[in-house]
Amino acid sequence: MMILGLVRWMQPVHGYDVRRELLSWGADKWANVQPGSIYHALRKLTEEGLIRAVATEQVGARPARTTYEVTPVGEDEFQTLLRGFWWGLSEPLDPFSAAFGFLPALPRSEAAAALRNRANLLRANVASMRASLESDWIRNSKPVHVGWMFELWAARAEAELSWCEQVADRVESGVSYLPAELENAEGWSAWREGGAPLDADPE
Repeated sequence: MMILGLVRWMQPVHGYDVRRELLSWGADKWANVQPGSIYHALRKLTEEGLIRAVATEQVGARPARTTYEVTPVGEDEFQTLLRGFWWGLSEPLDPFSAAFGFLPALPRSEAAAALRNRANLLRANVASMRASLESDWIRNSKPVHVGWMFELWAARAEAELSWCEQVADRVESGVSYLPAELENAEGWSAWREGGAPLDADPE
């Protein structure tokens, strides 16, 4: 959607200019758009009939540059994708969520330390994002709303680091991880204490 949208925005446009614009937004860091994949994506969009090449020109010994524009089919696809992402909710996949599901497998001291370390890493990221918001790169970026996304990411990170610290406090307090019906169930004693041994069989 990013590449299709930029072709639509800047058309007629060379692939080089699409690449430069995406990098000026920092999209390689937050949208999983790698600079080396942009030309491949343009070719794929062309093959699918979403964009078309309108001209190819070469100046001196420089590589030939192809100019692209969006087709009617591409316009429909862009509008569909755009509204799907605006009106939908898609949670990012984070391996930490899977690991946290096995919280009782870690000793309490290690789990609490890992949570506090995660909070510190998030705090450093927030500081970096806040610095970027004050930098000339953001102030001079185009469009301005790229900076607004940094504000969103900083707010999310601040919320998560607060959660990490709160859960670390709970872990250290000795609160049981198990629901009441399993508190005295056979085979769950190690999990109740936090830090089940690797050879433990909870069944």
